[in-house]
Amino acid sequence: MNPPHERHIRLSGAFNVRDLGGYASTAGGTTRWRSLLRADALHQLSPEDIDTLLGLGLRTVIDLRSDAEIARQPSSFADHVSVRYHHIPLFDGLAPADAMIAASGEFDLSARYVDAADRCRPAISKVAATIALAEEGAVLFNCTAGKDRTGIVAAMLLSLAGVSSDEIAADYSLTQTLAAGLMERLKALAIQRGLAEAAAARLLSSEPATMLALLQHVSDRHGGFRNYLAFEQPDRDYISLIEGRILAQ
Repeated sequence: MNPPHERHIRLSGAFNVRDLGGYASTAGGTTRWRSLLRADALHQLSPEDIDTLLGLGLRTVIDLRSDAEIARQPSSFADHVSVRYHHIPLFDGLAPADAMIAASGEFDLSARYVDAADRCRPAISKVAATIALAEEGAVLFNCTAGKDRTGIVAAMLLSLAGVSSDEIAADYSLTQTLAAGLMERLKALAIQRGLAEAAAARLLSSEPATMLALLQHVSDRHGGFRNYLAFEQPDRDYISLIEGRILAQ
């Protein structure tokens, strides 16, 4: 049976825009189409791209990039009249990846994700709360490549929806095929910045095992994402609101 929508949303100015719909939940049913979108940077969108996303029901954008990234490449939705734009930098508590590689000559992407889970919990929780309270319509969250910060948020949402770890890891690894051209361009830029080719390739990889390591860490240390998330208003049922947004009725 063919899915009702294409997962990869093809645009001219962004290359890793994907729908989180159509994944089976262990609780029964599937995740909703055209409700939650993951993406790379949105600074080069054409007017036609913007119209495409608005036509999919886009009403909320959550930009996970740093202040410096946004200053260099402002989002096309930062001042949009019909889209609510939120800036929640997700990795501000982490050392820059380039600096880590320069210091050690090595880079473990799985370890970086685990470190992000431990150090960036308030920001990840804020993203979850923002999604829970977003107005009706599709929510899109993005970073620069649509892989690391975006991948962690997607894993959190799919985990809350009861999607299996293997499916979550497979969704994460789609970047390797659907956005191969973007990854090659980013790899070339990383090498220009002085990274060795092997380190740049590891930094921009999206192997399923990397995501599985993060999911295992959150499960072992926190008992899963339901227990991991720490909301500023703990008496509010954010989890149910997120489930209502991501799970098909």
